[in-house]
Amino acid sequence: MKFEILHTSPKSGARVGRIHTPHGIIDTPNFVAVGTNGTIKALDNALVEEIGIQLMFCNTYHLIVQPGTHIVKQGGGLHKFIKRNLPIITDSGGFQVFSLAYGSVADELKSKGTKKHEGSVLKISEEGVLFRSYRDGAKIFLTPETSIQAQKDLGADIIIPFDELPPYHVSHESLSVSLDRTHRWEERSLNEHLKSPNNQAIFAVIHGGINADFREKSCKFLRDLPFDGFSIGGSVGKNKEEMVEVLKASVPHLPKEKPIHLLGIGDLSSIEASIPLGIDTFDSSYPTKAARHGVALTEKGYLNITKAENQTNFAPLEDGCSCYTCRNYSKAYLHHLFKAKEMTAFGLSTIHNLHYMVKLMEKYRQKIALGLI
Repeated sequence: MKFEILHTSPKSGARVGRIHTPHGIIDTPNFVAVGTNGTIKALDNALVEEIGIQLMFCNTYHLIVQPGTHIVKQGGGLHKFIKRNLPIITDSGGFQVFSLAYGSVADELKSKGTKKHEGSVLKISEEGVLFRSYRDGAKIFLTPETSIQAQKDLGADIIIPFDELPPYHVSHESLSVSLDRTHRWEERSLNEHLKSPNNQAIFAVIHGGINADFREKSCKFLRDLPFDGFSIGGSVGKNKEEMVEVLKASVPHLPKEKPIHLLGIGDLSSIEASIPLGIDTFDSSYPTKAARHGVALTEKGYLNITKAENQTNFAPLEDGCSCYTCRNYSKAYLHHLFKAKEMTAFGLSTIHNLHYMVKLMEKYRQKIALGLI
C-alpha cells in the first residue's frame, strides 16, 4: 500500500490524497460503505462498483460465523467470492467484544451498557475472547493471531488488528487496563501479519475512550510500530463535541504521511467536522440504514420518502441528481413501494444515498484543493 498526499490545506488539517492498493486507488477524503456480510444490503456488488464506492468494509466476525473464512479462502478470497474488483477493508472482530458483551452503542451511551450480558461472550482473557456463535451456539475463540489468520483467509486490502472496545461509562482504572491489553493485542496482531504480509496493509486502532491522555498514550505507542495507517476507534463520545475533542487529542500525535481512518462514524455532520481535523476515510452504515428506513440524503437535507406529501410528488428524490434512481423513478413511486413494503424500495433508496455520499466526498476533495476547507 502507498499513501500519496496531493494537497494539504493551508487553513486546516484537511488533505487530498490517494491510497494505492492491489485492487485500485482510494481517493481521500472518502466514504467507506459497510457490507457486513460481504454485501451492502439490498444491492449486488457489481452495482456498488458502478455507483463508485471505492472501498467497502466487511466484518470478520460475521464472516467467521457464516460462511466461515476457510470457505471464503477456498472460493479464492473475499474479492473473488463476492465478485468485487475494488478495495476491501476488514475489521478484526474486536467490536463484537464490545457489542456482544455490553449491548449496542446506543444502549451504553444511555448507561445501559455498564453491565455485561450473559451468553454471547463467555470469557475475555489476556489470550483472547471466547464467543458463542449467534448462529448455532458453537464456541469461537478469537485471539489476535486467529483474527489476523481469518483476515488472511479473506484477503482484504486493508486489515485491522484485534482490539477491545470498552463501554463509554467504564471506570478510569478499567479503561487503563483495557488500553494496555489492546496495545499488547495489536502488537501481537502486527507480528502475526508480518509473518505473511500477503500484499495487505494493516491499520492500527487508536484507543483511550474520551480520555485525552490515554489517546495521546495510544498514539505514541502505536506510531512507533510499523503499521501502514491508523484508525481512530473505541468510544469517541456521546455527541459530536466529545468526538471532536477525541480527534483533536489523537490526530496531531499521528504521522502525517500515513492515512487516518475514523471507525464506525460517517454521518454527514461528523464528516463535516472531522475532515478539517485530518481524517481521510470514514466507514458507516448510516446512509444505507437511513435508505432502508425511507430517508433520502439530499442537498436540502433529509427527505422522508414515506411522508404523505410525497404520495403525488412525481419529481425525483433530488432535482439534478444523476443516480439511477433519480433518472428513472419519482418520489411518488418510491413512496408507494415503501407503503406497499416492497423490497425494491430498499434497493432504489440505497442506490441514491450511496451515490449522494460519493458525490459529497468529491465535493469535499474539490473544496480542499481550492482552499475552501
